[in-house]
Amino acid sequence: MQHGICLLSVVPCRKEPANTSEMVTQLLFGEHYTVLEITEGWAKIKIACDNYECWVNIKQHHRIPETIFNQLQKHAPIYSSELIQVITNKTTGNSFPVTIGSRLPFFSSSKMSFDNLEFIFEGQTCDGSEKRTAKPIISTAFLFLSAPYLWGGKNPLGIDCSGFTQLVYKLNGHQLPRDAAQQVELGSPLNFVEEAEAGDLAFFDNEEGKIVHVGILLDHERIIHASGSVRIDKFDHYGIFNTDTKKYSHTLRVIKRLL
Repeated sequence: MQHGICLLSVVPCRKEPANTSEMVTQLLFGEHYTVLEITEGWAKIKIACDNYECWVNIKQHHRIPETIFNQLQKHAPIYSSELIQVITNKTTGNSFPVTIGSRLPFFSSSKMSFDNLEFIFEGQTCDGSEKRTAKPIISTAFLFLSAPYLWGGKNPLGIDCSGFTQLVYKLNGHQLPRDAAQQVELGSPLNFVEEAEAGDLAFFDNEEGKIVHVGILLDHERIIHASGSVRIDKFDHYGIFNTDTKKYSHTLRVIKRLL
């Protein structure tokens, strides 16, 4: 079985093996994966952190030995905690930007060494194995305010609703699945909106009852979520009230407590 790691800033992951296919998620620097299938110019992968399956261009695939993959599986994740920071590949001498949530494999004293590669990162980091509570989760969420909405995105230059919740929780030691319809399966449901607390996740459905949106509650009256951009709106038992349009934009389905 073949394995790989992302060595670029951000790599688009497609629904089908074509550049014109929709982007369903992204790989951030340092995220590793298993290769399920290789076709002409494309690799179907399963991302290790959330088991999400998608296609990446073979030109953006960097193969790693199974031993390195297994070590990464066991190694406590360290992430960049700065919105944008520069990393340097000492092997090539090239420097390039990485975004918040990028994984720093085998990070120690500003260095990363694996598979005959060495990188230097001197920015701020966080320990992804340390489970944090609501207060730091909300502080992390606020870093993304005004980040533009992008279907399939999971970085501050473009992010979707479930990518936002997944990334914020990941940076605080809690692993969530990639999509809102998967995230809603976690946690304990609340009976009343008034019971909601900071850090709870609120899920919203469409007319067919399908979960189509998720956001992080700041309290039982406000929500931070990615809709057009990452923004704060009013929230009640009907759903999200858009403060710009003065209309409800999303219909509440359920509130879940994960912490």
